[in-house]
Parts: sequence; structure tokens; C-alpha cells
Amino acid sequence: MGFEGAAGGMGGGVRALMRRKQVDSERARPAGSSNQLRKELSVAQLITIGVGSTIGAGVYVLVGTVAREHSGPALTLSFLIAGIAAALSAFCYAELASRCPSAGSAYHYSYICVGEGVAWLIGWALILEYTIGGSAVARGISPNLALFFGGADSLPWILARHEIPWLDVVVDPCAAFLVFLVTGLLCVGIKESSFVQGVVTVLNCFVMLFVIIAGSYIGFQTGWVGYKVAGGFFPFGANGMLAGSATVFFAYIGFDSVASTAEEVKNPQRDLPLGIATALSICCSLYMLVSVVIVGLVPYFAMDPDTPISSAFAKHGMHWAMYLVTTGAVLALCSTLMGSILPQPRILMAMARDGLLPSFFSDVHKTTQVPVKSTIVTGICAASLAFFMDVSQLAGMVSVGTLLAFTTVAVSILILRYVPPDEVPLPSSLQASFRRSHENDEEKLRDTLGYEDHEEGASEISDVVVESIKDPLIEKQLYASKLDETKRRKTAACSIASVCIGVLVLTTSASATFLPFLVRCFVCAFGGLLLLTGLGMLCWIDQDDGRHSFGHSGGFICPFVPLLPVMCILINTYLLINLG
Repeated sequence: MGFEGAAGGMGGGVRALMRRKQVDSERARPAGSSNQLRKELSVAQLITIGVGSTIGAGVYVLVGTVAREHSGPALTLSFLIAGIAAALSAFCYAELASRCPSAGSAYHYSYICVGEGVAWLIGWALILEYTIGGSAVARGISPNLALFFGGADSLPWILARHEIPWLDVVVDPCAAFLVFLVTGLLCVGIKESSFVQGVVTVLNCFVMLFVIIAGSYIGFQTGWVGYKVAGGFFPFGANGMLAGSATVFFAYIGFDSVASTAEEVKNPQRDLPLGIATALSICCSLYMLVSVVIVGLVPYFAMDPDTPISSAFAKHGMHWAMYLVTTGAVLALCSTLMGSILPQPRILMAMARDGLLPSFFSDVHKTTQVPVKSTIVTGICAASLAFFMDVSQLAGMVSVGTLLAFTTVAVSILILRYVPPDEVPLPSSLQASFRRSHENDEEKLRDTLGYEDHEEGASEISDVVVESIKDPLIEKQLYASKLDETKRRKTAACSIASVCIGVLVLTTSASATFLPFLVRCFVCAFGGLLLLTGLGMLCWIDQDDGRHSFGHSGGFICPFVPLLPVMCILINTYLLINLG
């Protein structure tokens, strides 16, 4: 496994929580290993997975709620700011995914860069997030389907919701059936499931394009009445626009599911960063265009908070558009359901490989080369939740897991650049080339000295090297260099800790409205000082030379380090603390 440190007593227990996995340990398995996933995914498939997992039915509702309560006509800018904030996390994901292309996503990265304890926490947070999120999405499909049958309670009896009086439980057979259907599709293979998700995602995008084009035509005909309201473009001010950004930020959650498929990508160094960036760009563009149109058709204060898009078209005589918009919502929910169940088995498989779960979860089917056992267990758990429980009140936990993962990934970038693990194994290709080079050198030495003189000659060369290293000047330089590097690593580690503590103190105190004003100001100033001090030190000291050989080279490099990861940590921590 390649862990650092050893465990012994209480100190050993702490070291066990902090031990880190070697970056290339997943690649150390033989090529024909039975638990390898099949490399099937290209850039196009990664984009469809990212877009399909991100664009859920929330956009069909979120537009009205945020415009009425926070942003007004400035909703488009709220989506833009939220998209830029999500892009900060996307940059961090892109570098780690191309350097460490193994299943597990944020769990895998945190195990390599932070330690086993944090990785275990992130792994279970992601599993709970995807399970609860998938169940909530599945239960949201049946009410939308019912509209095609004439109303809320018009589904066929076998699919309709039923209340069990003595248990006070409302069961949803339709939700459970859809979860099992998606689970079966994922068991068939990653290529087949990504194709189906791609078809569903493309159809949903066509619905959104219809909203944009038809809405723009109506807007030009009617004069964009939504932008002529008395309050102007910023009726709630800049603070309202920023509050709207914090709300719509969660509409961008989902692109991280691309990183969970890293081990199944044909060319991860090139395709993973392209897939993540393109998917996020498409989502941001569609969100902004839809919000521009809908806010312009109807004044923000007159929007229907539940069905803003359908009602906007209905007010202009296009009642039939309700069915098209509902179709888009159903397609979006189905695509998001697939995006919620897809990463879970791969995280379970990664944790089982590392010994944190039974080996049962790491088994890969010989024919389909997907973790079928983990997928089935995941499907059964999600279907049970969707069938028996109304998990809408737990849906906020989805955001907790995602924000924890985003924050940890940003911290991992800082660790990778400034204090990477001391022992970084080379990729298999380089190990093989060095082995061949060493064998060639030995063969040349035998040819030069003769077989019988080989040992004596090798001993003489070794003595010369040892004597040269024992030179006092060289010894002093090596010692000074090692001392400087140790000091630099300690300074970098303290600076990263200062940034994290400063962010936590600053965001917590800024949100603690129950504290007296002067106390809040003092604590905020203290947290800001810690944050700026740590950031300043990271800007001043050099990054570690070991970052160039960390993992697989040739992939995406996150720009503006340390500023970009620190901003990412600050934004995600603030959102995490302010969750309901």
C-alpha cells in the first residue's frame, strides 16, 4: 500500500490517521489485475456525464425563487459569479484528476495529500451525499410524471404514492423502480450507461434551448418588460445579488462526478481537465441564457416561485409549453439520478482497495469490468430510501458532503505544491526505463572489466563515490541544502495551517450574528490576519521541487497558486457554515 510512518501506542494511532498513500500505488497492480476498470471514456462522454450530473430540475424552479427573493433582474450576474466560484474548485479538481487518475475522486486525493483520517471522513461524506441526493432526485420524478397523466394523483396505481397508515409512511414505488432501472444500466457497463446518459442530457439541453430561443422571440415582441421594473437592475442591491449567487452555487454541484470516473478514461491527462472545464462552461452558459430570457419575460416580483418557466410562457398564451418544460424537468432528474449513483460504487471500491472496507466492494466483474457488487449494494440502499422515506429534509446534507470535498481538494493542491509526500514513487513507465538503464550500465561494466573483475571494479567505483561524498565541502553543502529544505517545508506547513484556521475563524465569526458587534469585528480581524499572514508566506516561499514528479506528469496545472486554492477554501467554507 505504501503508507508513511508507523503506528505504535497513542502516537501511533495519531500517525495512522495522518499516514498518506503513495500516489502511484494504484498503478503498481499488474496490468491484468482482476479489479481493474475498463478504459472506455473519451472527452465527449465525460462532458455528457458532467453536464447531465450538474443540470438538474432545480434550474426549472431556482430561477423564480432566487429572482423573487434575492437578485431580481440581476439573476444572470448571480449565476455568473456562482459559476466563477465553482470554476475555482474545477481548476483544483482538474490538476489532481490528471495527476492521480484513479477511482475515488476527492477521497483518493485527500488520502494521498492529507491523510487517512480525512480521507475516511470525505469518503463517507461523499457516499452519504450521493445516496441521499439520488433518493431525493428519484422521489422528485413521480410528481412531474403525474402531470402527463392529468394531475398530481393521476399516476397508475402501481406507480402512484401510497400512505401506510399504521406506519405513517408514504411509499413511492415509481422512485424505487427508477433507481433499480438506473442501477441495472450501470451494471451493464460504463460505455453503455454513459451513452444513455448522453442521450438524456442532449434531449434536456434541447428543451433548454427551446426555452432560450422561444423566450427570446417573445421578449423581442413584447419589449422585455421584466427589465423595465421600477427597482432597476439591482432591486435588492449588490448584497442581494451576492446572496443569490450563494443560493445558485449549488446548481453547479455535479461536475465532480467526472473525476470519479478517472480510472476509466482513455487519456486522463488530457481528457479529464477538458471534460470538467467544458461541462462547467456549458452549464454556466445555459443557466445564464435561461435566466436572461425568463427574467425579461415576466417582472421578478410576478414570477411563480414553483413553476417560473411554465408560467412565463403561459402568460403569453403558450400553455402547451408546460408539457415541454415538464419533459425537460423529468429528463434532467433522470440524468441527475444517473450522475448520483455512478460515483458511489467507485468510491466504495477505492476504499475497499485501501483496506478501509471489506474486499467484497473492490470486486470488478470480469465481463463488464465495472464494480457490479458495489453498484448493486448502492442501488438497494438508494432504492430503499427513495421507497420508504421522504428525504427532502435531508437534501441539505448533499451540499455538506460536496462542500467538504471541494474544500479538501483545494487544501490538497496547497499540500501538493508546497509539502508533497517525501517519498513519491515514479510512474511504472519511468520505473521500467530506469531498471533497463541500470541493467545496461551493469552489462557495460562487465564487458569493460571482465566477469572475474566485475565485483572488484564495482567495489572500486563505489569507494570513489563514497570518498567524493565524504569531501568536507560537499558534506557542508548537502547539510545546508537539507536544512534549508526542512525549514522551507515547516514554514509552508505552518502557513497552510494558518490559512485554514484563519478561514475557519473568519467565516464562523462573520456568520455568528448572536455575538456583539465589537466582538465579531475583533474575531473577524484576527481570522483575517491569520489568513493573510499564511497567504503572504505561501506567496513568498518557493514551491516544492517534488511537485514536478508528483504522480503522472503532462496534465493540467492549476494556475494562480496559492491565491486560487485559498479563495476556493474561503468560499466553500463560508457556504458550508451558512447552510441551513
